[in-house]
Amino acid sequence: MPLSASYYTSGRLSQHLLWLAAVAGVVGLLAARSLVALAPVVGTVAALANPHLRRDLPRYYRNGAALRAAALVIFLVLSRLYTTEVAIWQHEVFRSLPWLAVPLAFTLAVPLTHWQRLTVSSLFVLGTAAVGLATLGHYLLNSAAANAAIHIGHNEQAITRIFHVPFGVMLALAFFWGLNLWRNKLAGLVLRTALLAAAAAAALTLHVLAYRTGLLVLYVGLLAFVAWLLSRRHALLGLGLLLLLGMAPWVAYQSLESVRQRAKGTVWDVQQFTLGHDINEYSLAKRLAAIETAGAIVGQHWLLGVAPADTHAAMQAQYQWKDFGLRPANRIEVHNQYLEALLGGGIVGLGLWLAVLFGPLFHPATRRNAAILFFIVVQATVMLTADMLSLQIGLNLFIFGYGFLVVAQERSYKG
Repeated sequence: MPLSASYYTSGRLSQHLLWLAAVAGVVGLLAARSLVALAPVVGTVAALANPHLRRDLPRYYRNGAALRAAALVIFLVLSRLYTTEVAIWQHEVFRSLPWLAVPLAFTLAVPLTHWQRLTVSSLFVLGTAAVGLATLGHYLLNSAAANAAIHIGHNEQAITRIFHVPFGVMLALAFFWGLNLWRNKLAGLVLRTALLAAAAAAALTLHVLAYRTGLLVLYVGLLAFVAWLLSRRHALLGLGLLLLLGMAPWVAYQSLESVRQRAKGTVWDVQQFTLGHDINEYSLAKRLAAIETAGAIVGQHWLLGVAPADTHAAMQAQYQWKDFGLRPANRIEVHNQYLEALLGGGIVGLGLWLAVLFGPLFHPATRRNAAILFFIVVQATVMLTADMLSLQIGLNLFIFGYGFLVVAQERSYKG
């Protein structure tokens, strides 16, 4: 048999293409956006290159994680029946295609080996930490100006121009996944040391740059770990970690000017809304105004929402009734993924989204996977403060993690 034919029939072509797609996805998230767009295409080709595709096709229909992701796309397509923003709907349908392509790839392509999965995971952790340290270096060279910006609610952007909210999430995930991978038996001493150092670097970057959202998800994840320790009767270790968590914010506030400026700026920001002052230049105050605006719309369209493509138009129309003194450019969208799902899809759309996010927790095998648990905790927390799926990088980050972790896990125990 020719070497090229053997490469295909053995499944190595499919497997290596999936590996390439996963690596491209990580690199794309960190630096090269074009690779993020190409990764689902390569993943789909990997699925088609499976020499036993016809035999394995039923696996897709038995994979609950893949089907829940597909349900989001089906609901979006059906919303054409009542949307008024057709051009935006068409764009959103195109954006949603990775919800189909990525789970398809991780369900039908020849699965990655444990070593290949370790290389992809390590690349994410080490790469995110490296970008974090480079960003930290840029901050230290311009700390005075950066601290002044932090005081009025601005953030130090990642050196590769990743928006601070998804970058904060990536740093928190790098911390948790780095510690988890550090225990991997396949990792040698050098890699284990590098992963541990990367986890520490990610946590340090979050604190020094005072990424409010990133720190929130970091500490919620750590509290979830404390709860797990206590539930397993590791009382001494759990209480000790809880004590450290209580001290860490105080130590950071006392030792880091950026944290002090962030804390003072946050209190001042919220006060502008509660006292009825001009909120045009204040981030949190504008978000509170957006939540109140969205709540008024949800009360009128609670079952199916206004349609996912119509949320912007609905928000702007509602601002006409009550604008909070905001200039048109500052009438922002709601920064809450759950409320965004409710606004666009009503209780039906919100139910579908909750099934995607929390559905994996109903499977015992998934609940035992620490990487998945931290992924869900971090994503569920950040979506209280940001409509992550509206950001392209936020959407890509979630879908990649969902496919690489959740879909692949469900495939492994579905057989």
